[in-house]
Amino acid sequence: MDFDQLITFLEVAKQGSFSRAGEKVFRSQSAVSAQIRQLEQEYGDRLLDRSGKTVKLTPAGQVFYEYAQRLRSLRDESLTAVADHSGTPRGTLRVGANEATCLYVLPEVFGEYCRRYPPVQISIYRNFSYKIVEKLENGAVDVGILTLPIQSPSLKIQSIFRDKLVLMVSPKNPLAKHKVVAVSDIVKYPLLLPKTGHTRRLLDKLFRPYQAELQVRMELPSIGMIKSFVAADLGVSLISASFARDEVEAGRVKLIELQDAELYRELALAYRRDRTLSVAATAFVSMLRHMAVSLKKTEA
Repeated sequence: MDFDQLITFLEVAKQGSFSRAGEKVFRSQSAVSAQIRQLEQEYGDRLLDRSGKTVKLTPAGQVFYEYAQRLRSLRDESLTAVADHSGTPRGTLRVGANEATCLYVLPEVFGEYCRRYPPVQISIYRNFSYKIVEKLENGAVDVGILTLPIQSPSLKIQSIFRDKLVLMVSPKNPLAKHKVVAVSDIVKYPLLLPKTGHTRRLLDKLFRPYQAELQVRMELPSIGMIKSFVAADLGVSLISASFARDEVEAGRVKLIELQDAELYRELALAYRRDRTLSVAATAFVSMLRHMAVSLKKTEA
């Protein structure tokens, strides 16, 4: 058995398909099948049930699956240990963050990190904060950038960024001439809201007293879509100020402070309390903390 076979087996188990697994590991379906056959010959038992539409683990495969995961983890740990031996950040840094953070916060952070530590390969796991917490807790991710609040006794959590939510309107909207606006005035216009997430929960609470007059025109799955539709004057929305920086500079939207409410989106750095971070992860945490402190001084 070699690790290529091991990784292929784990991917087939995850995807439930030889063809989809082949796409993930960059091998043809026939090559994937050959690797699985070699594993089954070595272990003398069927590891995968191919009889249905979806490939599933056999009882023997379920036993082997647990060992395969442990073997992969041991290999990753050994790579990290050897990379850390020199004291210079190298190897792979695994970071978890949601889509908005990946798009509007991390590019600058990763840009600086890669300039300082070019040997490090960065792997990004993009998902909701609660999913990232799960990955942190099981060790699949080294460091997470999470939207607060987060409850997890096993994680060390430190606030790093705090961004105010403001009203975003098209320059054509009558509210665009105002410097501040009341919530009661916002609800007179069609709203474009995110479908899910922390900001949606804040907005649901903010607009609850105005439920009778609320006009929700669209519920959209991404911040990029919300910004584009607001710029097209299809409605108004609330957004973290830093997310619309480029659109404001281009004159496509205008941001307006709320008169009678203060809402914030707060990001935190998180990692396991009981695990020693790799040199690469330690350098990332240190750099992110330093950048956060510098940003807070600038804002002050």
